[in-house]
Amino acid sequence: MAEKSLGVLIHGAGWVAGEHVKAFTANPHTRVVAVSSRKLSSCQRIAETHGLPDVTFFTDYDKALAHPGVDIVSVCTPQHLHAENTIAAARAGKHLVIEKPIANSPAEMRAMREAVRKAGVKTVVSFVLRWNPLFETIKAMVADNAVGKVYGVEADYQHDIASWWTGFEDARTKKLGISAMLTGGCHALDAARWFAGQGRYEAATPIEVFAYAGGYRKGLSEEFNYLTNSWQPAPPLEYDDLEMVMIRFDNGVLGKVSVNYGCVMPYMFPIEVFGDRGTIKDNRVWSHKFPGQKKWVEIPTILPDSADVSHHPFQGQIDHFVECIHQNHESHCNLEDAIKTHEIVFAAQECYRTRQPVQLPLSEK
Repeated sequence: MAEKSLGVLIHGAGWVAGEHVKAFTANPHTRVVAVSSRKLSSCQRIAETHGLPDVTFFTDYDKALAHPGVDIVSVCTPQHLHAENTIAAARAGKHLVIEKPIANSPAEMRAMREAVRKAGVKTVVSFVLRWNPLFETIKAMVADNAVGKVYGVEADYQHDIASWWTGFEDARTKKLGISAMLTGGCHALDAARWFAGQGRYEAATPIEVFAYAGGYRKGLSEEFNYLTNSWQPAPPLEYDDLEMVMIRFDNGVLGKVSVNYGCVMPYMFPIEVFGDRGTIKDNRVWSHKFPGQKKWVEIPTILPDSADVSHHPFQGQIDHFVECIHQNHESHCNLEDAIKTHEIVFAAQECYRTRQPVQLPLSEK
């Protein structure tokens, strides 16, 4: 029997929404049937840019959710709207693609989880690097015992987030952006969890966090623009630009993760995986499976070395999610799993207040 074609609502019409449109358009089992945004012109622009035929536009999200042809909602709005958008879509019985970060507080995450559980809908969170070719290769090698038993992982999100980004005005504020680790560094946290899990589709569960925050950009009315390699006046970050987090996972692996918004350099995403039979550093491998190895073996693959969303593997993520819906199974990157990544962010915030290690899962008080 042929698999059902699924109708998609793209909610939010900014930078990343275009990549969602491309991925759903390329999947043979989905079709974008609606676009919603605060401005009609934004809906029209994204439809014209991507040649979307027979698409309905909405400036009212509730009306968009009532569209009878919508099966999946892609939440591509600013981060402070993700929770309410997700809850509304779940209550409407729609499957969900949720851009990261998923929420701005633990309470929001719990409300999202409750709504999704009650509705019984499928979810995937856009920790899209899990489908990056280097990530897929490293994960397969770890599962294949190339480095033996993993005991340590490191990942760093080094990105000069600044006013060149259209979302910076909201993201730079403490109220709407919360922290550098939440706004961007959560990608590195998820990478650490992913590589700390020994199984092919297993992410390790964090049980304890300790963190420091610092840097130099907080309150500074000047920024480095790595696209032009120059300094310029800019509205200030309202939180620290540098965070360093230590994580203990339930399987004994230790993780070290940083986010650095103050780095004077182009974007980088370094990765290190340490096992008792080998080591992986980015695309270089030292393994017991290579007897007589004299130098690092380099994997010729696509690295996570660009901040441009068009470089990110949304197609792999969307194809995976559509398969999850059709096969009625949960994604390894669903909302339940993503909450474990985000809890590390909020544990770090608690650590800055108490100067004490924080146990996970977080208390629901």
